[in-house]
Amino acid sequence: MPPAAPKSKIKPADFASLYEGFNAPVSRFDCGRKCAPLNDGEPVCCSTQNAVPVVHKVEWDLLKTRTDLWSKFKPYDYATKKIVEELTPDCMAIHCKGARHCERDNRTIACRGFPFYPYLTRKKEFVGIGTYWVFEDRCWMMSHLEIVDRTFVEEFIATYEALFIKDKSEFDTYVDFSASARRVYSRWKREIPLLGRKGELLIVTPSTGEIRPGKSKDFPKVEPFNSEKNYKQAIKDAGGVPPPEGLRPA
Repeated sequence: MPPAAPKSKIKPADFASLYEGFNAPVSRFDCGRKCAPLNDGEPVCCSTQNAVPVVHKVEWDLLKTRTDLWSKFKPYDYATKKIVEELTPDCMAIHCKGARHCERDNRTIACRGFPFYPYLTRKKEFVGIGTYWVFEDRCWMMSHLEIVDRTFVEEFIATYEALFIKDKSEFDTYVDFSASARRVYSRWKREIPLLGRKGELLIVTPSTGEIRPGKSKDFPKVEPFNSEKNYKQAIKDAGGVPPPEGLRPA
């Protein structure tokens, strides 16, 4: 039999500490204003119709003592039921009251980091952060990685490094998820976009795992964010209202 996985040492107080060190916005601009018109006026990452928030059960223990913003998530269709069924025993799905009721100090680690995940190489080296590709057609930020702030990247990296030390299962989860990313992008015959540990653009060749410096042209924008015309048409089709020209600071 394989040896038992080391027991997690993480406690609610550890998540409280992680929260304190992970407050930087993704960028200086409010990217939620870009995707909200395509999602009934609410940012994609703030709606369980798009993304079901998953937390460590210990993180949930902390949140219950701090706020009534969150509640246990109740699956509403086959897809969300499947998500809940496939969660590991130490995780659970939760639901928030929505963007209009957001308490920034009580956002989960997943909320603070969206749309990014820790990317680990085949040698299990934490080299940067990748994007949850299933949201690329709804998340404006994923087509504009060049505006992600370095401070955000560095806080993201530090947070997950601390989390991995406390909970080996979290590390293993992202080793497996990064391998899944390489398989998916290999099938698509596309390269994987990353932000390196200092916020620099990187490109992964999924078939080999090789990493090279990237340039803006290596990060093609995804429809409808590939042109202003397509973006405005998508908003019209969704019955949304275009945001004011430009973006205000977050």
